[in-house]
Amino acid sequence: MDAMLDTEGKETSATQSAYRRLREMILTGELPPAQKLKIEQLRGLLDTGASPVREALSLLTSDMLVERIDQRGFRAAPVSKSNFEEILLLRCNLEETALRASIANADEDWEDRLVLRHHHMNKASQRKADDFEDAHKAYHMALLDNANLPVLLRYCSQLYDLNIRYRYLAAHGPSYGKRDIAAEHQHILDAALDRDADRATRHLLDHYRRTGEYLSSQMEP
Repeated sequence: MDAMLDTEGKETSATQSAYRRLREMILTGELPPAQKLKIEQLRGLLDTGASPVREALSLLTSDMLVERIDQRGFRAAPVSKSNFEEILLLRCNLEETALRASIANADEDWEDRLVLRHHHMNKASQRKADDFEDAHKAYHMALLDNANLPVLLRYCSQLYDLNIRYRYLAAHGPSYGKRDIAAEHQHILDAALDRDADRATRHLLDHYRRTGEYLSSQMEP
């Protein structure tokens, strides 16, 4: 029995490791949109077995980062301007609802957590740390997590990942860096700490729409 549990634990660990690595490669564009994902090639790339790779790809279909191709296997989900604009629309609508609920439930514990997440994000940004994206997501999700709406937060988290995929694919033009992103994040934080839901949501949606306008301009119709 112990040997069986140990084997199952190793398989679960291998699947999770494959899932995390493949997810990162798809989000950052290392595995390009619409590229066919062949089990044997990914096995060699990840130095793992076929079963963990197959299970990881199945998990990624639930994340909408991978698509099944009938009986022919898997591919990285394709991208399009219309898909990006739908993601942006949903993200703005859902996060406005979540942020308003989060502020309505505001307490000192949430405010302390929010300030800490913002601080960690700024430190990661200043040193150009590999974990900046994790810190960035943690800050944005901290704005919402006091809503006590777990289903809504799950959708917001998924939309965040779908959105940053487009940012990695398109956000390398010369004009993208002209924005003061740190100031935008600070404005959102200040309004949230003031418990001003109207101002906080306005800053948050402006932040997303500025990015959205830029990314849309970089994509073909």
